[in-house]
Amino acid sequence: MRKLCPNLDREDGLDTVLEVPIPEEMFVSNSRGGASNNTSGCTSMMSWVRPQHHRCHSADDFDGAARLQLMLGVVGAPLLPFSVRSREPVGGRSIKDDPIEASMAKYIVQQYVAAAGGEKALKSIGSMYAMGKVQMRDAEEPDASSNRKKKAAKGGGEMGGFVLWQKKPDLWCLELVVSGRKLAAGSDGKVAWRQTPGQQPHASRGPPRPLRRTLQGLDPRSIANLFSGAVCDGEKAVNGDDCFVLRLDAETASLQARSTRSMETMRHTVWGCFSQRTGLLVQLEDSHLVKMIRGAADKESVYWETTTETSIEDYRLTDGINISHKGTTSVSLLRFGETIEGNMRTSMAETWTVEEVGFDVQGLSMECFLPPGDLKEEKEGCEAAANNGHPPIRVQVGIARHGSSKVVAVNIEDSDSTEDLI
Repeated sequence: MRKLCPNLDREDGLDTVLEVPIPEEMFVSNSRGGASNNTSGCTSMMSWVRPQHHRCHSADDFDGAARLQLMLGVVGAPLLPFSVRSREPVGGRSIKDDPIEASMAKYIVQQYVAAAGGEKALKSIGSMYAMGKVQMRDAEEPDASSNRKKKAAKGGGEMGGFVLWQKKPDLWCLELVVSGRKLAAGSDGKVAWRQTPGQQPHASRGPPRPLRRTLQGLDPRSIANLFSGAVCDGEKAVNGDDCFVLRLDAETASLQARSTRSMETMRHTVWGCFSQRTGLLVQLEDSHLVKMIRGAADKESVYWETTTETSIEDYRLTDGINISHKGTTSVSLLRFGETIEGNMRTSMAETWTVEEVGFDVQGLSMECFLPPGDLKEEKEGCEAAANNGHPPIRVQVGIARHGSSKVVAVNIEDSDSTEDLI
């Protein structure tokens, strides 16, 4: 990851510190060494981070910008609808007080805590920092008009980097830059917010929620606290590894807090697969269903089902704590209901790699998690989306297309965010 870029205005000037580190692959200096080559690579990088609306000259450019906007909105910073509470101490209550499924889940969580580094090590974490790179791309899905599969995006997808800071599950800040577009999101313990390219920052509906990205093997303590309230939902094999499956269902109050008059969050379920061999979390999956109310009758409603599955790999010890350093996340958006366009599925994927992890960051105060000054409250902006059945996303380039096949319809009058789908 590249953190500095030479000063392009003055040769004797100090290097420029990048807000978000950039993957080395983005520096297109294929030559071998030399200051001029380094400067050339940085010049290309500066062109890459320039706002994309200055570089969109063809229809393919606009289509790519819309596709990237959608991927950032859906994959970039999704939240989970659960409050992460501290677990009860071991032996604090008898397992006979719980149903057998809940007792099994607590036992599995204790095995995970031991595998992740132990109770004492996890409780000693005051804050954390992570930096890494991502690669987002369209995933192959069966074409609705034929039995053939649509080809994935050319060039292997869009690359970028991210920086994550966290003090508690509800105190976090994320900056993600992919192909020149920046997504910023965070929570100060009272309100969760995010800002996508070309839009004002807005607050999420409902109480603050944990960032899904931290639960992908980055924050073992929050993972253990989250699944301590789960139930054992059986077993399954993940990449040849036998796993216990723990399930969490969002409470009705949490679903209602995220709903509006024109949009109802009907369910949200999370599954965690814990390896029977290592005790570690190897897969995180969640699925939720949203109903867009188009009219008074239910038959006029449109449903969106979002399914996200993350494969968690490459655990390494960092200061005595097992942290995942690699994984792949795939997302599927399915629209169904009484629509003229019929059912439609859009899929995307992200490969992520963690390059640096640190704990107990000095100087990480509450001011680091304050929301932007121009933050606006989330409004019921899904009414337009409910009227036309499109996903609640605002993209200035009209529609996103992948070759000759429409990937997803986008309406510029829809809501300012994709929060309802994630």
